[in-house]
Amino acid sequence: MKIHEYQAKEILRKFGVTTPNGIACFSVDEAVSAAQKLGGKVWVVKAQIHAGGRGKGGGVKVAKSMDEVRSFASAILGMQLVTHQTGPEGQKVRRLLIEEGADIKKEYYVAALTDRTTQKVAIMASSEGGMNIEEVAHNTPEKIIKVFVDPLVGVTDAQALELAQGIGVPAGSQAQAVDTFKKLYNCYMETDASLAEINPLILEGNGNIKALDAKFNFDSNSLYRHEDIVAFRDLDEEDAAEIEASKYDLAYISLDGNIGCLVNGAGLAMATMDTIKLYGAEPANFLDVGGGATTEKVTEAFKIMLKNSKVKGILVNIFGGIMRCDTIATGVVAAAKEVHLAVPLVVRMKGTNEDMGKKILADSGLPIIAADTMAEAAEKIVAAVK
Repeated sequence: MKIHEYQAKEILRKFGVTTPNGIACFSVDEAVSAAQKLGGKVWVVKAQIHAGGRGKGGGVKVAKSMDEVRSFASAILGMQLVTHQTGPEGQKVRRLLIEEGADIKKEYYVAALTDRTTQKVAIMASSEGGMNIEEVAHNTPEKIIKVFVDPLVGVTDAQALELAQGIGVPAGSQAQAVDTFKKLYNCYMETDASLAEINPLILEGNGNIKALDAKFNFDSNSLYRHEDIVAFRDLDEEDAAEIEASKYDLAYISLDGNIGCLVNGAGLAMATMDTIKLYGAEPANFLDVGGGATTEKVTEAFKIMLKNSKVKGILVNIFGGIMRCDTIATGVVAAAKEVHLAVPLVVRMKGTNEDMGKKILADSGLPIIAADTMAEAAEKIVAAVK
């Protein structure tokens, strides 16, 4: 789950991380009122969408008068903001953050995330703040400093100081930086985040350290513990099909291809998509029905896939372990009949009650194409679509 920048900063402030003063707004008049309330002579008008690169897309403007605040807010609010993370279709801006100006002397990058290799929390920092960290990693990897934190110990002063010195924080500001890094780690752990990123973390002219922008991703499996974070969810920023799938406990992600995939198990789903690509086509989605799929879940999965007009065929790939093949077969037949399936359907199933499942499909009277291996299934659905 993702949240907006202004919500991320609200969380950071709860853990003692310093941020600029800002007010979230939903209209142009609210934006002007917010600037008046903040006071000062410079304000930043920032689009709030779940994507980075907003400034390059025209979604962040510095205003030096109330007229400019109104003008920028009018231009940004409601715009279809296109960034490198939104794709060419962009994302409609429905919220703004009006923030006080900052005296930026230097920009840094810092983030906490789980490192599965070491089974520790990696804290990354860089002197190249404000840039895409992927570019920094590719072009100048030596400018990224990492420490690995044992969750049973937490961030030590020595580790935090190693980061601060490694990215070139001046001696007079290193104590503040150390304090910020430790608070960011605590925030990451206490909120069950999967990513807690500050980019940029700035050094102001007076030597203060401040989080100028923030991004959080949260482990969806832990949200039952965090009602306050769940309340931040903005459904306008999420794919409608993915929202619908979540209601039926389906793991669904939209993709750009034309072959719908219905699979049980995340690993098998990934392998299925790879096999489709190997045979010259592109998957239209990732869809894991899990180990407890019912006829209702399979039917809803079909409906969700077919709402995508790009889908020209469906591949069902089932390994019957906990999930029985006859259960899936019954669901597939019921779903195909209910949605009046008009695109090619290839089904490959192996495992528990495999013969029963295949008989249900064969006796259905539906033009279902059977396959025994993943390769055969992918080859057949690609040929059928073409």
